[in-house]
Amino acid sequence: MRRGPVAASCSLFAVLALSACSSNASGDAGGTASLAPLGPVVTAAPDAAGTPFADPAALKAALLDVGDLPVGFTPVPDPEDDLGLPPASESADSDKSSTDPAECGAVLSPVADQRAGAVASASGWFTGPDFATIDQDAASYGTGADASQAFAVVQDRLAGCTEYAGTDADGVQVQYRVGGREQQPAGDASVAFRLVTTSEGVSLVSDVVVVVVGSTVTQLVATGQDPIDAGVFGDLTSTAVSKLAPAPAG
Repeated sequence: MRRGPVAASCSLFAVLALSACSSNASGDAGGTASLAPLGPVVTAAPDAAGTPFADPAALKAALLDVGDLPVGFTPVPDPEDDLGLPPASESADSDKSSTDPAECGAVLSPVADQRAGAVASASGWFTGPDFATIDQDAASYGTGADASQAFAVVQDRLAGCTEYAGTDADGVQVQYRVGGREQQPAGDASVAFRLVTTSEGVSLVSDVVVVVVGSTVTQLVATGQDPIDAGVFGDLTSTAVSKLAPAPAG
């Protein structure tokens, strides 16, 4: 199942556009602001120590939970795992979502979807004040070499998707821009970047860090009308790393 800030943000644009109109606000400062170039490619050591999470439930338990997040965030239930709903068809005739280039549609997809072969994967989603969201996914691989390759795949895709366009599920035009951002190194290797998503004069900013912890790769994304506070995001990253670092039980 593919979820994440890009998919969620498209459903918010209509609400935000109405809010912007009612307040006479342009709402597109993030869309016009300049972005720093992506930083240099970071290589994760293929022999990093660490035991993979073989059990998805154990990996899920090692992700951030509501107690780790700023006040006001609440969990979003997974429609399939938590609510028992059937999988949504990604090929439904009514879904008009697309990107050009097509491969850029995978930016911010879960790491396990971007690089197959994970022995376990898990995701968590949270919503907060003013339409903000915090999402985390993780993929645990059998070896450090596999995790290193997954980390490289994420960065390779970013390099070819610094600017792209597309449509949401309703066919509304969306523009995307990717740039670099400063963040202290985390885990065994990490890379940080920012994605600005703009539609109909409204922009959302996603601050992202992808971190390797042993043979597990995790992606943490904070999305909102304004960037998340850098200190808060740094603390969330440190917490995410510390929860993934211990070897899973059993």
